[in-house]
Formats: sequence, C-alpha cells, structure tokens
Amino acid sequence: MVQLALLLIGANAVRRRWWVLVGLGCALIACAALLFGDLVDGFAATATKAFGLLFLLEGAFAVFGAWNAPNGGARLLKGLKAALLLLIGFLIIDHPLHSDAVLAWLLGIALILDGLWRAGTITLVRYRRWPVSAAIVAAELVLAVLIIAEWPLPHAYNLPLCISLLLLNWGVGALRIGLWLRNEPEEVALYALPAFGGRNWNENAPVLVDSGEREAPPEGVLTVRIWTPVGSADVKARRPVFERYIAARDVEGGMSTGHSALEYGNLYISHWPGIEIDPNSSAMRLFDGREAANIPGLFQPSYAVESQEWCPADQKVELHHFSPRRLRAYWAGYKQDSTYNLTSRNCSSAVVGALDSTIEGVLDCRFPLLRLLALQFNPDLWAAAYLRAQAHTMCWTPGMVLDYARALKRIVETAHAPWHVRALDFLRRLRADRKLDTPV
Repeated sequence: MVQLALLLIGANAVRRRWWVLVGLGCALIACAALLFGDLVDGFAATATKAFGLLFLLEGAFAVFGAWNAPNGGARLLKGLKAALLLLIGFLIIDHPLHSDAVLAWLLGIALILDGLWRAGTITLVRYRRWPVSAAIVAAELVLAVLIIAEWPLPHAYNLPLCISLLLLNWGVGALRIGLWLRNEPEEVALYALPAFGGRNWNENAPVLVDSGEREAPPEGVLTVRIWTPVGSADVKARRPVFERYIAARDVEGGMSTGHSALEYGNLYISHWPGIEIDPNSSAMRLFDGREAANIPGLFQPSYAVESQEWCPADQKVELHHFSPRRLRAYWAGYKQDSTYNLTSRNCSSAVVGALDSTIEGVLDCRFPLLRLLALQFNPDLWAAAYLRAQAHTMCWTPGMVLDYARALKRIVETAHAPWHVRALDFLRRLRADRKLDTPV
C-alpha cells in the first residue's frame, strides 16, 4: 500500500524528503518490534483494536455495497465479504464475540487458502524469480500451521504477530524507496524503481527530463475499455467469480478470456497475440511467464477498428486526472516490442503499465506526507494494492483491470474535489456499484 500511495503522490514530491521516508520506514519497523515483543505496556492492545476498527469500517462499506449490488450473485459475494470483515473486526476489538482461538483459526485458514492459491498460480505461471515467491508462500503456509497449532506462541499473540509482520513489510518498503530516491537521478520515474519491478512490468516506465514548466491539463478523458469474458461471448451457464476474473465458457464450448484496452485521443493501447491462441489447448506451456512462452504480437490501431472487427467493449472507466506526457512516454517505449506472453506481457498488463505510468504524481500537494498518511486509511487503496498483489503471482486479467481502474478513479477523482463534493460523493457511493456495472 505504501508503494502505491507513493506512486500517486509522485517522486518529485517526496524525492527531496527521502530522509523522511527512511525515518518512516525505521519507525514502522520499530513499531513492529515493539508490537511483537510487547515491550510497551498497552501498545499491543491499542494497535490491535485500531486494526479491528479498520475491519469494521471496511465491513460497513461492504454492507452498503451488498445492499446496492445489481444482481443476486454479486449481492451474495459482497454480503459474505461484509459478514467476514465484521466478524473479524468484532473478534479483534473484544466485543461482543472475542475469542483468541476462533480468531487464530480464521487467520490460519485465510493464510492457508491464500497460500494454496498463490502456490497453484506460481506453479502454473513460472515467471522469472518464481522461486523467491514460492519460498514466501511456503513461509506463509508454515506460519498458518503454527498459528492454528498454538506453537510456539499462544493464540493471544497471533494477531499482534500478523500485525507486526504487516508493519514490518510496510516499513521495509518505505525504507527501500527512500534510499532509492536518494540515489536515483531526478528524471527517473518512481514507477521505474525496483520496488515495482517484480514481474518487469515497469520496464517501460517513463524517463522524463523536467522542463521546469507545469504540465498542461489533459485535453479530454482517458478511457479504459474492458471486454469482460461474459460480455464478449454468448454465455448461458454462470460461474460468477471465475467468469469475472478468469474466463467464461460460451454456448459452443469455447473459452472467452476478454480483453483490455486504453484510449486517449489518437493514442490507443491494445496488445493482441499475433497468432491465434487456442483457449481450449491443454498445453501448459502457454501459461509460462518466461521467455519460452513468448509469441509474436500486434497492436490494434484504434477502438473503432477493433470494435468493428470483433465487438464493442461492454465496460469502461474514465479518468480525468492523469499525465498525458507520461502516458505518451510509456507508450513510445512499450510499442517498440510487440512480443506477447499470455501471462506476463498481455493486453491487461500493457494497460496497467500505462495506468501506473500516467497516474504518477497526480496527488502531489503542499503536504505530501500528510496525504501519504491519509491514503493508508483509504479502502480503495487497500483494494488496488490487493489486486496488484494477486496479479503479481498470477497475471493481470480484464476483470482485475476493471476493478483496479475503478479503484484508482475513486482515489484520484475524490482527492481533487472540494470537501463538500467529497461528502456528496460518499452518499453517491451507496449506489456506485449499481451504476458502475451497467453496460456501455
């Protein structure tokens, strides 16, 4: 979350304050040590209750989302999410359902499910540096077993342990970025730093020389266009989660994976495989994220041509605050290589790379560190960071890009609005899910 928040604020705002990031990282690491060691009386209890309140807050938002969901399947999924968040929140803050054992089992099961999912995707998508991710997954599974087995720590220490590990991760991330900003040239974008390079999706990050002049506002909107697996095929049997994020099977038995594209003026980013991929193929090598599975690719010239040759996109997200200069610089680098890889260099990863490049610095302000702190309590930032983490071990899919673009839109658009507009927007959010899921 710290990385994404810093990306939104931009390198220019924090580069001269790199020492503050280093200090913040050290402070978070120290808090993790204090929490784990319970070295300060009352600190662990206060920290855990604060996290419990955050779970309750996110659960309340999820309840409103479930109430206004457009259909029964979405309402059920959002309702289950809300119930789980509220249950965990109540378990953490001692009232009315406090139980260290129940909470330990919930944490353990959640870690096991997440670890098994990551292990399966890592086995399928053998991207570069996959052994490192596999080792992290193994550690996650071992931690889950230790939490459930109540060894070597009793159940009462499980939650402080997990929170301290989270704070440690945030602290190390802030410390590394602060040190990198100290040493990197000013023209290097924050998105180009190694913290964003786990899957090499940032290899075309913009490198811009500061002209000293403020960039002109965009002339028009940036549109992310999504062909969802269901919207781009004739589907009868429904499997909501799988169809939303992976693929859908059409009435003829074929698989539809959907597509992602991005449009701004005459700039159009749409990466396609240059040779037809049989979605029903059992060849597991197609999912390999390494160079052995690369195939030739091509770039579609425009949305008009693409929609005429195939079908119109069924979803779109429009952004009004972004950097056209960074977007063009990213595309100038990306289009030099048309190589396509189903899980590491596909249509969705191209669009996300463009989004991450063009939103860098859009939340720059007079007090960037205060905004950095405020962003840590934004549920939309949590959602966007979670999607990035899931994509890192699997791949970006059109459904994930749609949710990621929506989360970024809510973060960026509301931050630029006056406080009274933001208050009204909060009320409109009660019906946001219904409006955002209408076809275009």
